[in-house]
Amino acid sequence: MLAQCYPNYKTVHRRFQQWRCNELLRDVLIDIANALRAEGALDESECFIDATSSSAKGGDDEIGPTKRGTGLKRMAIVDRHGFPLAVSNHAANHHEVTLVQLSFDFYMIEAKPEDLIGDRPYESDKLDGELRQDGIKMIARHRRNRLKPTTQDGRRLRRHQRRWLVERFFAWIRWQRRLLVRWEYYAENFLGFVRLATIALLLKQF
Repeated sequence: MLAQCYPNYKTVHRRFQQWRCNELLRDVLIDIANALRAEGALDESECFIDATSSSAKGGDDEIGPTKRGTGLKRMAIVDRHGFPLAVSNHAANHHEVTLVQLSFDFYMIEAKPEDLIGDRPYESDKLDGELRQDGIKMIARHRRNRLKPTTQDGRRLRRHQRRWLVERFFAWIRWQRRLLVRWEYYAENFLGFVRLATIALLLKQF
């Protein structure tokens, strides 16, 4: 149930800045995610990763050039039920394969996924080796022009058909009009709004 009244907008903005600076929103996300995992609502044994692009009308950092002006790239890791385990924003001119390790800096629970499933952009022998050191198996279809011997098991690649779970999460986020286009000048403020939307989504699972 929504609150019946709100304080002055300056007070709301000041408190939001305090939450952002103190990493309160991240701490709340971590507590909620671990509580859901303890109840069995989250299952990190099989996770899906993907990225989506959004336009940026404001900002000085973490934006990059695109074919339609400036924009950003939103990375997300979801569990086998489609609930977010990591959400982050990056400049649009970075390739997804270079952002996988950075996405784990925003990971909400201690247990890393056993299998991480992505699309063809995440097909990289170097990335496979880096994740293997952390006990993570990267599952991604090989590119059609690959010349090296194949390294993926065809039976595991069938899990790729369930990547619609991460696409559904992006669709949920896009329902938040504030997150459809980045208008904030500071990247930290925009990330704070993304975290607020993720908190609202996870709270519905209790």
